[in-house]
Amino acid sequence: MSFIETEEQRELRKAVSELGAKYGWRYMLEKSQKGEKTTELWEEAGKLGFLGVNLPEEYGGGGAGMYELSLVLEELAAAGTGLLMMVVSPAICGTIINRYGTEDQKKKWLPGIADGSITMAFGITEPDAGSNSHQIITTARRDGDEWLLSGRKTYISGVDQAQAVLIVSRTEDAKTGKLKPALFIVPTDAPNFEYQQIEMGIASPEKQFMLFLDDVRLPADSLVGSEDAALMQLFAGLNPERIMASAMALGMARYALDKATAYAKERTVWKTPIGAHQAIAHPLAQCHIEIELAKLMMQKAAFLYDSGDDWAAASAANMAKYAAGEAGVKTVDQAVHTHGGNGLATEYGLVDLIAASRLTRIAPVSREMILNFVAQANLGLPKSY
Repeated sequence: MSFIETEEQRELRKAVSELGAKYGWRYMLEKSQKGEKTTELWEEAGKLGFLGVNLPEEYGGGGAGMYELSLVLEELAAAGTGLLMMVVSPAICGTIINRYGTEDQKKKWLPGIADGSITMAFGITEPDAGSNSHQIITTARRDGDEWLLSGRKTYISGVDQAQAVLIVSRTEDAKTGKLKPALFIVPTDAPNFEYQQIEMGIASPEKQFMLFLDDVRLPADSLVGSEDAALMQLFAGLNPERIMASAMALGMARYALDKATAYAKERTVWKTPIGAHQAIAHPLAQCHIEIELAKLMMQKAAFLYDSGDDWAAASAANMAKYAAGEAGVKTVDQAVHTHGGNGLATEYGLVDLIAASRLTRIAPVSREMILNFVAQANLGLPKSY
C-alpha cells in the first residue's frame, strides 16, 4: 500500500471535487426543503462514470475498486453533496451481485447501477431484529418454480428512488425447520410490495422507509447466489458499506472544517482574526489530525478489501467507521462553535449537519457494536452478545 495516490486517483479526486462544487451544499438544501431527489447530480455522476467506478468494465463500470468508490463519495461529501445511495447501490448491492450473481443477473442489473439509470436499495434491518441480523424473520418460501416473500423492514434508504431492493430474508429448511439466510432482488413495483416514509429530523433529500412484503411473488432468478450461503454473501456487502460510511463521514467532516477555518480567518474581533486565538485554532487543528487518522484507516480498509483479504478488511473497515464517525461529530460540533451564533444560521451551511453527523455514530452499525467486534475479533475477549 502506497501513501501516494496514483495519477489516475488524483485526477479522479479532482474531477469529482469539481462536480461537487458545481452543485454545492445549497443544491442539497434546496432539494431537502422541497422534498425532491438529487436526480441531476446522480445522473451526471453516473454519466461521468463515478457511480460505477468499482464495478467491472465488462458491465459498464470503471474496473477499479472500493478505494476509488470511497474516494468519489468522500470528495462529493467534502463539497457538501454527499450521496447516501452510493453506499447502498454500487457499494453493497453492486458488490454482492458482482460476486455472487448469475451472468444474467449481472447483465441485467450492473450496467444500470454503474451508470445511475438503476438505483438499488438494500433491505436488512427489521423492527425486532436491529443489529442482530441472525434474528431476521422476513421469510421466503417456494411456490413451484417461484418464491413468496413476506416480512417487514425498517430504516431502508432511498426506496422511493430505487427500481429494486436487495432484500435479506430467510428460507425454511423443511427437514430441520430452521430458517436459513437468502438474498432476493425485489422490484419496487412488485405486487404486494409497499413502503412508507419514516419522518426524520434530518434534512436530507434521501429518505428512510418502512417496507411491507405480503406474499410478494418472485421468479426463481430473483434469488442471488445460493440459498445456503447468504451469510457469506451478506458479509461481502457489509465491508464496503462500512468503508463507504467512513467516506461519507470524513467528507462531511472535511466540509465542516473548511467552513470553520475560512470563517476563523475572516471573522475579526478586537482587530484580530479569531483563528489567531489558540482556543479556536487548537480544536480545529485537533479535528484535522483526527480526520487524517480516520482517513488512513479507511484507505487501509479499502486497500485490504480490494486485495481480497476480507477478514483483515473487516477489522479495518469497522475501525475506520468508528474513527470517521467520531471525527465527524467532533468536527461538525467545533465548526458550529467556531461560528458562534452564525453556526445555527441556515445561510452558513452547518446547522443541518448537527443531526447528520450524529447519525454517523449510529448507522450503518453503532460504535458500541464496533467495539464489541474489536474486543472479540482483535483482542480475543469473550463474546458479550
